[in-house]
Amino acid sequence: MGLRLVISDISKSYNGRPVLKGCSFSFGEDSIYALTGANGSGKSTFLRICALLEAQDKGEVNYFSGVDALNKDIKLRRSITLVLPKIGVFNASVFKNVSYGLRIRGMRSREIEERVDTTLKFVGLSHKRSQNALTLSSGETQRLGIARAVVIEPEMLFLDEPTASVDEENTEIIENIILTLKRQGKTAIVIATHDMAQAERLQSRILTLRQGKII
Repeated sequence: MGLRLVISDISKSYNGRPVLKGCSFSFGEDSIYALTGANGSGKSTFLRICALLEAQDKGEVNYFSGVDALNKDIKLRRSITLVLPKIGVFNASVFKNVSYGLRIRGMRSREIEERVDTTLKFVGLSHKRSQNALTLSSGETQRLGIARAVVIEPEMLFLDEPTASVDEENTEIIENIILTLKRQGKTAIVIATHDMAQAERLQSRILTLRQGKII
């Protein structure tokens, strides 16, 4: 059974300026949700809180498997991941960048190699396997970031503006990756985007952040 995420009345302020004001929503399994809104509307803050990377000031963030709320322990945190719009990469090969999350989980070398190679094929970067990740184009770097997330097989995937500053060709590739993940039915996806047309292309349930609230 996949994860469900329930956000209850969360609020967040920075230096006294409210960013989120009593947001509530329930994210189900195996779906794409597009969080839209103007720049500065709080989309990135909302995703960081959902991904347990930042604490809300008020309200609750709970993950469920079945009827039981899960402890926010390392097991849960390894089941969710956030891909930021500007990917930080290691000064190492594409393969080593993608394998990092598996290596820190103590997986065996053979399984790591199989999963990384499968994932690189999935995002269209097999031919870049041995290339230094710092030499990739911006679109390829974004796909690398998605590969690093996908390889750990998360149950909940957050994507913050995954096609920002990316050319049309890579945008199409990334959107196809997201749609394929949806069809596979193993991962719930929440994507922040300012592009309403993209939200529609991704066949997503569209949410809007306006004046700190989800509408």
